[in-house]
Amino acid sequence: MDKWCNRQKETLFKTLVRSLLLYGSEAWKVTKREEQKLDAFQFKCIRRILKIPWRELVRNDRIMQQTGINRISVEIRRRRWNWVGHIMRKETGNHARVAMEWAPEGRRKVGRPKTTWRRTATKERNNNGWRSWSDVRRSAEDRQGWKESILTLCKRRYGED
Repeated sequence: MDKWCNRQKETLFKTLVRSLLLYGSEAWKVTKREEQKLDAFQFKCIRRILKIPWRELVRNDRIMQQTGINRISVEIRRRRWNWVGHIMRKETGNHARVAMEWAPEGRRKVGRPKTTWRRTATKERNNNGWRSWSDVRRSAEDRQGWKESILTLCKRRYGED
C-alpha cells in the first residue's frame, strides 16, 4: 500500500518538479522538438505517478483531463506571453521594452541558430493576428483582453478547448 495518494503525488510533481523545470522559461527559445521532449518527460512522470504501465495505451489527452495538468509546452507559451505583456506595459523608454521592439539591421553571420526567442515570439504573434509589436503593445494595455488573447494563443496551437 502506498504512503502517498495520487493527488498528493500530483501536487508534489506540480510544486517541485514542474516549477523547477519551468524556472525562467519566459526567456527560452524552444523548438518543436524540444517542446515534444518536455511534454514527453512530463507525461512519463505523470504515468509513473498514476502507475500506468507503458504497455497500456492511454492517450495523453485523457491523462490531462484526469489530472488537470496542462502540457509544459503550453505553459511555456503562456508564461512567455505574460512576460511580453508585462514588458509592453512598461514606459516607452524602458530598456526591456526598447530591446523587445528593436529590429536589428544588416545580415547575420552564417551558422546562426535557426530558432531564436524573437523568431518564436514573432511567429506566435503573427499567428495570433498581431502584425507588429506596436499592435501587441496596444493589446497588452487592456489586461483582461490580454489574458483572453493569451488563452486563445495557447489553445490554438494544439486545438484545445
